[in-house]
Amino acid sequence: MATRSSGFSRTQTSRGNSCKNIFNKIRQGQIRGVGLTRGSQFPVALLEERDKRAQWQGIPVLLRRLHESSHPNSDLSKIHSMVMELSSLLSMEAMSFVTEERKTPQESISPNTYTFDLFGGVDLFVEILMRPTLTVQGDLPILSDDLIKDCLSVLYNCCICTEGVTKSLAAREDFVTFLFTLMSNKKIFLQTATLIEDILSVRKEIIQLEEIPNLASLVQSFNQQQLANFCRILSVTISEPDVGVDDKHTLLARSTQQKTSTCPSRAESNQVTLVNIPGFIERLCKLATRKVTEAADASARLELEDWHSWLDNALVLDALMQLAIEEAEQSSTESSDESSLSSRPLRHRLPQSMKIIFTLVTQVHRMLAEFKLIPGLNNLFDKLIWRRQPSGHVLHRQNQNCDCSPEISFKIQFLRLLQSFSDHHENKYLLLSGQELNELSDIYLNANVFEMEALNNTDRNLVCDGKKGLLTRLISVMKKEPIDSSFRFWQARAVESFLRGTPSYADQVFLLRRGLLEHILYCIIDSGCKSHDVLQSYFDLLGELMKFNIDAFKRFNKYVNTEEKFQMFLTQINSSLVDSNMLVRCIVLSLDRFESQTNDVKVVEVFSECRLLSHMAQVENRLSFLFRLTSIINVQTLTQENVSCLNTSLVILMLARRRDKLPLYLSALREKEYAEKYPGCLLNNFHNLLRFWQHHYLNKDKDSTCLENSSCIPFTYWKETVSVLLGSGRSSRCAIASYIDEAYRDLDRDFLELPSPFRSPCTGLFFPRLSSV
Repeated sequence: MATRSSGFSRTQTSRGNSCKNIFNKIRQGQIRGVGLTRGSQFPVALLEERDKRAQWQGIPVLLRRLHESSHPNSDLSKIHSMVMELSSLLSMEAMSFVTEERKTPQESISPNTYTFDLFGGVDLFVEILMRPTLTVQGDLPILSDDLIKDCLSVLYNCCICTEGVTKSLAAREDFVTFLFTLMSNKKIFLQTATLIEDILSVRKEIIQLEEIPNLASLVQSFNQQQLANFCRILSVTISEPDVGVDDKHTLLARSTQQKTSTCPSRAESNQVTLVNIPGFIERLCKLATRKVTEAADASARLELEDWHSWLDNALVLDALMQLAIEEAEQSSTESSDESSLSSRPLRHRLPQSMKIIFTLVTQVHRMLAEFKLIPGLNNLFDKLIWRRQPSGHVLHRQNQNCDCSPEISFKIQFLRLLQSFSDHHENKYLLLSGQELNELSDIYLNANVFEMEALNNTDRNLVCDGKKGLLTRLISVMKKEPIDSSFRFWQARAVESFLRGTPSYADQVFLLRRGLLEHILYCIIDSGCKSHDVLQSYFDLLGELMKFNIDAFKRFNKYVNTEEKFQMFLTQINSSLVDSNMLVRCIVLSLDRFESQTNDVKVVEVFSECRLLSHMAQVENRLSFLFRLTSIINVQTLTQENVSCLNTSLVILMLARRRDKLPLYLSALREKEYAEKYPGCLLNNFHNLLRFWQHHYLNKDKDSTCLENSSCIPFTYWKETVSVLLGSGRSSRCAIASYIDEAYRDLDRDFLELPSPFRSPCTGLFFPRLSSV
């Protein structure tokens, strides 16, 4: 039974003090396990008398009658009228709640639903639904489809209106598993799927699909529409939860867990379970590549639901394909280092069926292209996908539970799909129109640069219609979005995915011409944006847009045309270096390249004028970033998101090593330690970080190509530099150990056994917690 102190205080006055004794007796019974445990156990006369004062609408009496008529081996067909009567009392409150702009349970008043839950209605309805599974002897009780449907509707209404009901149902493993078995009944499929989706969205632990009886035959029995709805449920079961910076989910903790446990996570197990269902992937491919006709204005709402369902299908398929891609990458590297097999995570020891997915990866994206998915989305963009701006929504990250309206959720899913399409598709240029492809070719021609093969191979029959492609439309929408809108985070990620990988000069110029750089700078410097997530996404996008592109730095200098603006920009970078370190990396890399292009007049001219390049050209400023990057993280606080700070530190030192300046930087770190009166602290900490880097990145299941592509520095040089820095020779001027006095050396301890997560291993210095990563 769900209880709620806030609900009690809200209804206490209307029910009168005479109700207190009843509530107290129920609570004491629940706590002690003896006496009265549900309100319906009170005598009918007492319930009827109190009902008049408390305005319970006869719900406790109805529940008592229902309880008496639904005992084991009773004829459950006779209780339907009572279920319907209770349903009618609750349905109006649920409808009111849904239509009142999705108020939270604390803000809405649902006295009937609250009373129903308080007097044991939720538990009773669960018992009725599960009665056939609990009866051991005699004939199984028969529940009609209509009775089951009404019981499910009542429970769903309670989940909507009464705080705590959904969580209490989610905690009942037996009930959640039972609900899946109900999905085999096509007449009650929709009600069951809707309730399951709500319940799974609040569970702390992902359900294990392999524990669902006869899952394979259940899924195989679904028609395509049911499979589409089932994908909404699957999206919750195969995605890892967003764990943020919880200590239990640091890279070190995950590494330790992998060593001590041979079991994959629940999400990974569920992925494998689904892959092993015969024919599932093929059906999902057909579903994901199904044509959706362009909507007329009159049927826009219906089309929205169709597209919402379609996006769920596509994202589930995408998650499964990612697993296949990782498996393929692992298979391609394992032959080069057989020693890696012993440490290979179990998630990669997948069955033969995984190869089926991998063979479909390129096929599916090709099918999506051939079905003209992108042109279809482009045609629907203005009148369906982004037809109006919802207001007042808050930021929600991927895998985060929320009460987003269907329109908000739909837009976020759409942006995730664009991000996925750009990341995985062999030809991202389908996001452009034919006219825009010509523009890209002209940019390459004017810059005297060879066209990228992907652009050359683009099938122009499959690109967007009209003058503006989907990418351009997306940028136009982003410029109009409220400054702290959650959509800005997803929009920036989608555009960044178009640029991600090896930098393309033409791609960058194409976006520069559309005013993207100026808009990003406005958001960072002038808009007053307070959202760390939005700012981080813009820092990352700005880095991809400017990397190695002298035109971008020229535009930057034109916008940041006063010292005041430039200092504001630096303040934003320095206020959260975890968020902005990818941009710092871009500037350092670009500076290094421009310094070698002294024969290029344009580069020399911009270099001499650009505040940003001049600032980073000063060694003391690069060292300042290095000091902070190596001190705001340590092995125990590394996560998948802030590990980029370590890589940015390495980029600074790799470039210094190229110019034989590595001893200068290490000496500066040593001087900084003594100046701060913490000798050995920074260098010991950095030494441990680099040892973990080797442990993390040299494992064959880690994809290091992203480091190589984004930096244009061969990964072999990354590995060499780390090895040099970790050299044991005391005489080496490029080894960290050479710069730590013997009294402060702490290099031989296992980083898995280092002390407190937020304390340096060699001093009393505390590192700050990461408030935003």
